[in-house]
Amino acid sequence: MKNRLIIGVFCMMFAFLGQAQKGWEVGPWIGVSNYFGDLNTNYRLTDLGPAAGIGARYNFGHRICVKGSLNYGYVYASDSDSPNNFEKARNLDFQSNIFDFTGTGEFNFLPYTHGSRYENFTPYMILGFSVFYYEPYTFFENERYFLRPLGTEGQRRTDEYSFISAGITYGGGFKWDINYDYSINIEFTFRQLFTDYLDDVSALYPQASLLEADRGEIARQLSDRSGEPKIGQFGRQRGDSTRNDQYNFLGISIMKYFGNVQCPKISSKTAASWL
Repeated sequence: MKNRLIIGVFCMMFAFLGQAQKGWEVGPWIGVSNYFGDLNTNYRLTDLGPAAGIGARYNFGHRICVKGSLNYGYVYASDSDSPNNFEKARNLDFQSNIFDFTGTGEFNFLPYTHGSRYENFTPYMILGFSVFYYEPYTFFENERYFLRPLGTEGQRRTDEYSFISAGITYGGGFKWDINYDYSINIEFTFRQLFTDYLDDVSALYPQASLLEADRGEIARQLSDRSGEPKIGQFGRQRGDSTRNDQYNFLGISIMKYFGNVQCPKISSKTAASWL
């Protein structure tokens, strides 16, 4: 009799949870990535790289969710695409693979219930935190060079910027049900970073002779890639250190809803017999 009472209580609890629309969603996403920073100061949207990932969302109810995701993006930019004359003369470029872990909270603007005929879509807002790995590189004379170890802005050895950083994530999306089990999500998220070196450009030109003596000729050449006359005089502005870099993801995902364990419906007669 005691066991039947416990089962009955758990079934009523699960029934309440089901009404509250709690449960997990998991699924992959695919899309594009974009970068804004010292090599894209006019917010060009033409340099799009591939992006993809997988996310898991937990619904606390019709409005509030939390989500964790593992993401990949490829970003790049070149001064040759800039309309700014100084940037064209500077002639820098970079590429980087980004590996990102993001945790966010979500707020649904409309009540959202899987399987409902009426509450089956909503726009939503996103706010959270990201940690990511990056390693900017460039090609010079058909060779690939990773830029961080070269100290292109005169960083001392062991004092280079870290290849792991973090940022604030924000954005929005739109979700709607295909059926009870699956939904489609379109999402646009921005990462405002805690680093200005995603593109290896931030502050001032170093003293070329000292850089070459410390890091080698390639470091000097990649620090100032301008033509003649060279613009990279010691102490001249190379980037804008007052604004950190940013990367963004635009993606579409298919999420599978797992919900919670469901108990069979119990009639009052059956429940009474258990007790």
